[in-house]
Amino acid sequence: MMRTRPLKVALLGCGVVGSEVARIMTTHAADLASRIGAPVELAGVAVRRPDKVREGIDPALVTTDATALVKRGDIDVVVEVIGGIEPARTLITAAFEHGASVVSANKALIAQDGAALHAAADEHGKDLYYEAAVAGAIPLIRPLRESLAGDKVNRVLGIVNGTTNFILDAMDTTGAGYQEALDEATALGYAEADPTADVEGFDAAAKAAILAGIAFHTRVRLDDVYREGMTEVTAADFGSAKEMGCTIKLLAICERAADGGSVTARVHPAMIPLSHPLANVREAYNAVFVESDAAGQLMFYGPGAGGSPTASAVLGDLVAVCRNRLGGATGPGESAYAALPVSPMGDVVTRYHISLDVADKPGVLAQVATVFAEHGVSIDTVRQSGKDGEASLVVVTHRASDAALGGTVEALRKLDTVRGVASIMRVEGE
Repeated sequence: MMRTRPLKVALLGCGVVGSEVARIMTTHAADLASRIGAPVELAGVAVRRPDKVREGIDPALVTTDATALVKRGDIDVVVEVIGGIEPARTLITAAFEHGASVVSANKALIAQDGAALHAAADEHGKDLYYEAAVAGAIPLIRPLRESLAGDKVNRVLGIVNGTTNFILDAMDTTGAGYQEALDEATALGYAEADPTADVEGFDAAAKAAILAGIAFHTRVRLDDVYREGMTEVTAADFGSAKEMGCTIKLLAICERAADGGSVTARVHPAMIPLSHPLANVREAYNAVFVESDAAGQLMFYGPGAGGSPTASAVLGDLVAVCRNRLGGATGPGESAYAALPVSPMGDVVTRYHISLDVADKPGVLAQVATVFAEHGVSIDTVRQSGKDGEASLVVVTHRASDAALGGTVEALRKLDTVRGVASIMRVEGE
């Protein structure tokens, strides 16, 4: 039997995502009520600009006092889509203290203060859900912490930022340079006026921290994630990648060490074989590849941003939290029992593609090979071309640690025959 008294929802933020959440709550009200077992009522909407016309939202619900809204005491669920650290952190904490569960899309806050927020939710017996914080509409957090709860996840490898994937895909398919591809992404609305958070990897790093924490049952903060942007990727890099049967993606990579004693989390551009499923993720789409002991390899794919896709994930969490509310229970909280150390980037082992500008004369290859050998870095393939006294030397290594590769490159720069290091890129997905 359906309960007639509605569950009351407070919405913090009514921008692209928030307005879509409100629209779906209104247009799908009957379906949501049937799925939850009770009606859901939008009880208040906190905004910064109250005079803006918001179609479908009763102006009487709009307020600029978000603090008063979350402290009302009759709110069952707070939906936070304002983003940023403050005032979101204070508002979410106040919501727990005054009896509400929380659904958030705030990746930066969860990556930075997820442990404290989970602790506050547990203290007050409330839910904290944030499916929309990582990959938009793609169901990812719930499969990791529920569907794979009985499995051991070893690796999470993904494209978790649509803006950067659009830019890199344009560079790959059209031969455009970075700035040209960025300009196109901006014109189409895929890139913000200030794209720094996307192209420098900050957005993906926050998502990597969240994914690593859930996958490995370990607290991983944003500061633990190695981050490298993709602004230095060139058309020449794509040319080299194609010669190897690869393309280039900005990847979030979370791995458990082979001995199981530590984890790593990193974001950087990487060459990936065209045979890998992630290589075919085009335009602004996201995809995440999960490897576990029992389930094997799993692929999650779909739109990772935008009002409707993100709102879909928010509404999914809202339904789950409301069901828990009716049942007098809470869903899975933070699982950090493993408490594995997060290894530094220097310990990460992978393959590398190094392009060197060298003098075109006998003995150069032997000198370069000697430096690699002295630093314990094994060479897989070498390709040399040049004329008129200048040459290009491309070296692809077998797997080596980041620290060993760093020492190798430092030694190479000291050789008289090496004019410069044109590019260094990791090779993943093999």
